[in-house]
Amino acid sequence: MRLSANMATTKGFASILRSTNLCLIGRNKSQTVQTPILSRCGNCSQFYNYSSQSVNPWSRLKTQKYCISGTLQVYRKFHLSSGLFAKRNYYEILGISRNSSAKDIKKAYYQLAKKYHPDTNKNDPNASRKFQEVSEAYEVLSDETKRKEYDTWGATSEQMGMGSSSASGKSHDTRDFNWQFKSSINPEELFKKIFGDAGFNTVGGFPDFEDYAESKYGFGSAQEVIMNLTFSQAARGVNKDININVVDTCPKCMGNRCELGYKPIKCNYCNGTGMETISTGPFVMRSTCRQCHGTRVYIKYPCMECEGKGQTVQRKKVTVPVPAGVEDGQTVRMAVGNKELFITFHVEKSNYFRRDGADIHTEADISISQAILGGTICIEGVYENITVQIRPNTSSHTLIRLGNKGIKKVNTVGNGDHYVHIRIKLSSSLSEKQRALIQAYAELEEDTPGQVYGVTSKKDGSKQCYLEPFDLMDLIREALNSNESTKKKEKSSRTSDPSDKSLDASDDDDESARQKMS
Repeated sequence: MRLSANMATTKGFASILRSTNLCLIGRNKSQTVQTPILSRCGNCSQFYNYSSQSVNPWSRLKTQKYCISGTLQVYRKFHLSSGLFAKRNYYEILGISRNSSAKDIKKAYYQLAKKYHPDTNKNDPNASRKFQEVSEAYEVLSDETKRKEYDTWGATSEQMGMGSSSASGKSHDTRDFNWQFKSSINPEELFKKIFGDAGFNTVGGFPDFEDYAESKYGFGSAQEVIMNLTFSQAARGVNKDININVVDTCPKCMGNRCELGYKPIKCNYCNGTGMETISTGPFVMRSTCRQCHGTRVYIKYPCMECEGKGQTVQRKKVTVPVPAGVEDGQTVRMAVGNKELFITFHVEKSNYFRRDGADIHTEADISISQAILGGTICIEGVYENITVQIRPNTSSHTLIRLGNKGIKKVNTVGNGDHYVHIRIKLSSSLSEKQRALIQAYAELEEDTPGQVYGVTSKKDGSKQCYLEPFDLMDLIREALNSNESTKKKEKSSRTSDPSDKSLDASDDDDESARQKMS
């Protein structure tokens, strides 16, 4: 691309030439024509191949031609084809996707800034330009507002103040249709603002973003881990192994930071003091040594594995002691090496236990005979099996509290309580004998709320069941009636015989004793 300016008239025009395009730009209109002609410089008659994004101000001389420099300032608005000044995509520059997080953007910027920084690439003439591109991309994508504007309009021009032109050729004092950005921060100042003003040493030493080197396992150590636990593991506690990234001593140099066969030497820049004296005119101040960064030693041949930092990111198996009684969503802090690891527990729900803090609730079934007569049942507890006493005449949904039989409390001493919800379980099928006994019981039952199917009331107030099995029902009634008649005869005989009063009294005492025991 060649640029030249013709100031032959007071109006003047500037031409931007390609081998096939000629763009004439005047005060009032813009026009592009096809031409194979290339212009020469008015002074030296040579062709120039300078790519320019700005042009010189209009010259007051009217009869000369001048070459237009590629680094001069714009003083008038020209409509320049966006294709001439198209930039690379900021996401492509950093090597990330459009949905990358702020952490990924910063990580990519750190890697590329480390790679293209002029102090670490003194022999690469393009390093400074690439470092500036990376800094500009990070400046835009790290700011949420600028990133949204960039994602909406894109970037095809360098400066924000370039005008736009309509299809009819009329110029408007507005911005181009595409989003444009010009950085106002020095790339070096931007880097120091983010990663600190640590400076660079003479061994290509890049300022430490961390005190350890990245590895094939990742950029940094793990900070938070989600651990899945069963209900039993959470209640009783368990030692569980997990594989995570940790920062540990370099396995190659064993923390020496030097290549094998070498040792750190005393820094000759600060004479091993870690501080240097800087004179600025009449002022003298002391600051951290820019070569050893206060470590007092100089690493001439840094370890290639840890990059002279003594530590690397490694994959290791760590045993986590899960305390008994942890709850779902609870987080504990654990020291792993010289870092802290936050572990969040995800506890699976149990089909049997229902947890309420340190208390637990379970349900237990009992039979009709146990509900009426009482008894014992064995249930599963959190830490052991428990025998529960069932009192006589226990109704359904009775709540039995077992003190200090719940889950262990994490932050205090003791355990919660275990609550047992009693349910009376009815048999789905009865034998003939069981049915006959139940029907006989229905005939003898008093204060029945409502009516029992198959049982009718007689005029004398008694009840009778008219359901099968009839033969068993007759036998039960006969047995009950004979028992009643026998008791009546015995009672009448004892009443008529005075000698039997003592026996009756003893029988009454035995009966009262049995009632007290029950």
